[in-house]
Amino acid sequence: MSAKITLKEPANLALEWDSGETTGGVVGIEVIQSAVKRLPNAPGVYRMMNAEGDVLYVGKARSLKKRVTNYAQGRGHTNRIGRMVRETASMEFVVTRTETEALLLEANLIKRLRPRFNVLLRDDKSFPYILLTGDHPAPGIFKHRGARSKKGDYFGPFASAGAVGRTINSLQRAFLLRTCTDSVFESRTRPCLLFQIKRCSGPCTGEISEDDYAELVSEAKAFLSGRSSKVKAEIAQSMQEASEALDFERAAIYRDRLSALSHVQSHQGINPQGVEEADVFAIHQEGGQNCIQVFFFRTGQNWGNRAYFPKADPSLEAQEVLGAFLAQFYDDKPCPRMVLLSHEIEEQDLLADALATRAGRKVQVSCPQRGEKKDLTDHALQNAREALGRRLAETSSQARLMEGFAETFGLDGAPRRIEVYDNSHIMGTNAVGGMIVAGAEGFAKNQYRKFNIRSTDITPGDDYGMMREVMQRRFSRLIKENGLPGSADAPDIDTQETDAAEMPAWPDVLLIDGGQGQLAAVTQVLEELGIAGLVTAIGVAKGVDRDAGRERFFMAGRNPFSLPVRDPVLYFIQRLRDEAHRFAIGSHRARRKKEMVKNPLDEIGGIGPGRKRALLHHFGTAKAVSRAGIEDLTAVDGISEAIARQIYNHFHENG
Repeated sequence: MSAKITLKEPANLALEWDSGETTGGVVGIEVIQSAVKRLPNAPGVYRMMNAEGDVLYVGKARSLKKRVTNYAQGRGHTNRIGRMVRETASMEFVVTRTETEALLLEANLIKRLRPRFNVLLRDDKSFPYILLTGDHPAPGIFKHRGARSKKGDYFGPFASAGAVGRTINSLQRAFLLRTCTDSVFESRTRPCLLFQIKRCSGPCTGEISEDDYAELVSEAKAFLSGRSSKVKAEIAQSMQEASEALDFERAAIYRDRLSALSHVQSHQGINPQGVEEADVFAIHQEGGQNCIQVFFFRTGQNWGNRAYFPKADPSLEAQEVLGAFLAQFYDDKPCPRMVLLSHEIEEQDLLADALATRAGRKVQVSCPQRGEKKDLTDHALQNAREALGRRLAETSSQARLMEGFAETFGLDGAPRRIEVYDNSHIMGTNAVGGMIVAGAEGFAKNQYRKFNIRSTDITPGDDYGMMREVMQRRFSRLIKENGLPGSADAPDIDTQETDAAEMPAWPDVLLIDGGQGQLAAVTQVLEELGIAGLVTAIGVAKGVDRDAGRERFFMAGRNPFSLPVRDPVLYFIQRLRDEAHRFAIGSHRARRKKEMVKNPLDEIGGIGPGRKRALLHHFGTAKAVSRAGIEDLTAVDGISEAIARQIYNHFHENG
């Protein structure tokens, strides 16, 4: 066994221990018992791996020795823990200085490694923020998502980009801050339309002094930082003073600003009086699934909510799922001063310490029992219950459609993954193949793929040839990355109990937009790759007069057939085909647009952005460059005689 000192994120000094021994095929309790003998009685993080080196589970412990000893006893385990122990072939350990550091490191590793037996935060999209820039004399207000690399003040998170947009629109009317880019700001010679409609104070052309604009920026920061009452009182006072001075035009400006601030707060639903800054979490369990609803409150305002459906074993209690979810949720997000929960979690104080360590200030984590805070958690719990109800209804409906699909087409069972293919082109130009994916939970948009048709041997407009290329590329790569189903190099798929909702890599069904010809092209490729019997291919041809509802279906070993006009399975297939058509056309249009703006100079080696800019400034257009002689080209700054000859030869075949 070896030990080494490592520095891990979050920054802490930790001692990493690797069992480092080959087990000779031994898995399960023997491996864990062997590791226990060498473990210290100290806090840390442990990883359990299978024989292939895949991480099965990441956990943290106050005492590594005591926690791992529980696994080694081999009794009293749930089915989930029992499976995990049986598959364990090796273990790795990181000793931390405190249990708080162990919790932070555990959350980091779970998000990075995504172990199969942990509670996993599925939806990990970044949240949008409002950014008040700090690198310009006249700061602007913008929507921001991603890394905080820009200098300035960030306010959020907001649950959606729409919530940010609505808030910025209202803040523009309230504080008259600019939303133009710095380059547009520098190039303005007269105020833009936003100034005319009283949505900007016009700092670009000096319509407002720098000091007065700075005061507007200061008021906006105060409002977004939670001092909204003070800001509104000051604006109301200024309106009153302008009115008493008979300056009714200025008073009207303050009135409109005050109205805009009221609009920000009045259109955000529930707005607590005694909670300035908090995140509210509520969990509801039903039908073996979990929904966690999160509400964001900042500056006493509701900045939206979002529903999460974490992947967790059905045997886990709500408190366990919520606790595991929280640590991962705040791994890469700023934490508010208060976190309100619908359920008490086991290590509430430890979580509060970990969040405080990350935030650099005190963080309160509590499960309120009465008052306004309890009303907030109850409201979030109601939303969680309704969101999970909708999801279960959709899943149930989708499951019935999948079962009906299997019955209609004679499949052994309901398909878990359906891939739908369509091609799009105009007279063979800019041809694109599109693949969309549907499963038990509807469309899986993160699995969609597009294929730019590359082959030069395909006759323009040859749909069969395009389909052959798409199938060849798709399944050659699938075999390379995942192996054949059931082969030794294929990933382990015996995880139905925990991964029932996970999308498998291999499709059960291929839906091809086309008739017998397209189906024959697909079947030929599948036979060449030796996988014809592993997937079911179905051709969907448009019916008589291309009317929806009269589609003809083609399958190997069956005569072409149609479905009753009002059959739910037919509607389902039409939705799949329409989505594939939409995706393929969108990809084709994007490629065509890119091709339309392509510059002939881009195709010449050695011509980068600088030389291209110099050529266009000198000649005006790419066509004029193509007509220029070598002497004319060398007159351009940065164009040597060798480069000039290369450009000339590119446009003149006999140059």
